[in-house]
Amino acid sequence: MPDSVYKVIELIGTSTDSWEKAAANAVEQAAKSLRDLRIAEVVKLDMQLDDKGKVEAYRAKLNVSFKFEGT
Repeated sequence: MPDSVYKVIELIGTSTDSWEKAAANAVEQAAKSLRDLRIAEVVKLDMQLDDKGKVEAYRAKLNVSFKFEGT
């Protein structure tokens, strides 16, 4: 296996349904503009609440790595 370098970025995905969908939304959106996605690590889960304390959205913060192709 040749030596490789990977870049890690932080993403936050949201969903009105679940944390799983929030994380999947972040990865699916990243895949539209980044190639060779390798790992997605969920680092934090939280919720957005309305003024009455009702859950409006689930949020998942992820670290996503992809192969770095420098010149």
